[in-house]
Amino acid sequence: MELWPWLTAALLLLLLLVQLNRAARFYTKITLYCVLCFVVSPVASVVCLLRHGGRTVENMSIISWFVRSFKYAYGLRFEIKGRGKLEVDHPCVIISNHQSILDMMGLMEILPPRCMQIAKRELLFLGPLGLIMYLGGVVFINRQRSSTAMTVMADVGERLVRENVPIIPVVYSSFSSFYNSRTKLFTSGTVKVEVLDAIPTRGLTVTDVPKLMDTCHQAMRTTFFRISKMPQENGDAVGPGAQPAQ
Repeated sequence: MELWPWLTAALLLLLLLVQLNRAARFYTKITLYCVLCFVVSPVASVVCLLRHGGRTVENMSIISWFVRSFKYAYGLRFEIKGRGKLEVDHPCVIISNHQSILDMMGLMEILPPRCMQIAKRELLFLGPLGLIMYLGGVVFINRQRSSTAMTVMADVGERLVRENVPIIPVVYSSFSSFYNSRTKLFTSGTVKVEVLDAIPTRGLTVTDVPKLMDTCHQAMRTTFFRISKMPQENGDAVGPGAQPAQ
């Protein structure tokens, strides 16, 4: 019995379901995103090894190039304001709001050279994905061992104080107009990205950290609602799918 007619019919049925069913489209695109990550990772790893020979933060520019190409498959556009604020000749800490697994694409759009990232240790064991993150110089912390995670973050905090390292917040507008995991929405869209003015840490001590974090959060929250064009009432977003800075 010929197998091709059945395969063709199955493929056509799948395409029809994808076109008709929002949930099917959503999960198909999510699956494609994961497949892209796992397929591209070994290719990028080879390029990193050939270019730099091993683990180094210099590999992030290569990884960034590969990840930025994902947006073409999803019809996403990133409108960036204030990119020049990241072009500094001294150490800084970049923080951004978190919304979904698509954050990685947005991060790679603005990632400056020699930017070291921190990630949870579990990601190191995701096969080729963990390998490419390792080669990119990512620092992995074990969130199950609070002492290890706190040591890493304490080192960052000490460097903030010792070297007067400023904090540069980066805010991404809401994805809710094109991506919503609750309603299974996933279409093309535009993400507005705004790099805020650096928040200085000169003269601060460890006791000032809570106030510093609150300053960062409030600045990011205000920017998030403004660029997402979401009104606020009593500090809360109005409308479904509102996702303030986290």
